[in-house]
Amino acid sequence: MPYWRLSAYYLFYFASLGALVPYWGLYLQAQGFDALAIGQLLALLSATKIIAPMVGGALVDHSGQRMPLVRYAAFGAAFTFGTVLIAHGFWQMTAAMLLFSFFWNASLPQVEAVTFNHLHLQPSRYALIRLWGSIGFIVIVALLGWRLRQDDVTIIPLWIFGLFIGVWLSALFIPDSAPVENHQAPVSLRSLLTHPAVIAFFAACFLMQLSHGIYYAFYSIHLQEAGYSSVAIGALWALGVIAEVVIFLMVPRLLDHFGARHVLLWSLLFASGRWLLIGAFVEWLPIQIVAQLLHALSFGTFHAAAIHHVHHVFSGRTQGRGQALYNSLSFGAGGAAGSLIGGLLWTDAGAALTFGVGAAAAALGWVLVWRGMTHE
Repeated sequence: MPYWRLSAYYLFYFASLGALVPYWGLYLQAQGFDALAIGQLLALLSATKIIAPMVGGALVDHSGQRMPLVRYAAFGAAFTFGTVLIAHGFWQMTAAMLLFSFFWNASLPQVEAVTFNHLHLQPSRYALIRLWGSIGFIVIVALLGWRLRQDDVTIIPLWIFGLFIGVWLSALFIPDSAPVENHQAPVSLRSLLTHPAVIAFFAACFLMQLSHGIYYAFYSIHLQEAGYSSVAIGALWALGVIAEVVIFLMVPRLLDHFGARHVLLWSLLFASGRWLLIGAFVEWLPIQIVAQLLHALSFGTFHAAAIHHVHHVFSGRTQGRGQALYNSLSFGAGGAAGSLIGGLLWTDAGAALTFGVGAAAAALGWVLVWRGMTHE
């Protein structure tokens, strides 16, 4: 099992996310965009996750070869990111972000499928590879936050471009793998998607990432408006992902002992409380530290349990599209909806109500999992 080659991809991919998510809103703000425009532009990063993974999933489930698409997509993301540097105004920036994010978002679901195929009979150990993505996120968030004390925000695109090159180079060394068949009668994708438990699961994933979409788009701005420095903002982001790394080491045992459904329920519950703490108590640093530590449970355990469940439900020739659907409906549609809702509410309604909407979304997701998903 190519542990280090897979881990290198996750490290660079989520390091690039560590430069985009906490700091891209600040970069756009420095370019003169208001809160609504920032919400709309950041929603594009999620919106392309709706289409790009599905296109990639359909191609690889037909051909059975995943890594060639991953390599082309990674190269395309790095090559087209340069359009951001020459974009002026809202519509040019919209076109630039649509272009590079389409390629960037097409590759990850297929690497997830390849990873599970290499893991074969030990899918719960996925978290031990994925944790390197969290380490990459931590390192870049901390380093870039430190550099922004001395440099202008115009360095942010240069960092992202370098990390995109790292994603492409790491993808060149990952060996492909065939889907793991479960030796049972094949189930059509349509029949899976009409099953009530699968509908409830995907709806809960959408709502969870809607709540995170608000957080990703406006947490750094929220902290900056409350007087936090760029170093403090980076440190709080890094703290959340450090907690995520720690929980990833424990996730295999949690999944083996409790099953995905119970882990999802606890994650949604803690997420709802986390958004309330962030929205209402931003001036209190100890409370923000607690809220960021809860990232381990609002994101870390949820994602590991969700992707484990997808691998269990979608197998064989539905595997690529199953992973793509998870990314499209949750990080794509859910993340885009959260960014848009945040942009609409932020200026007039304020942070407390905006994050309160995120808390309500996570709570509704809890109800859907509790009532709709079958027991494992």
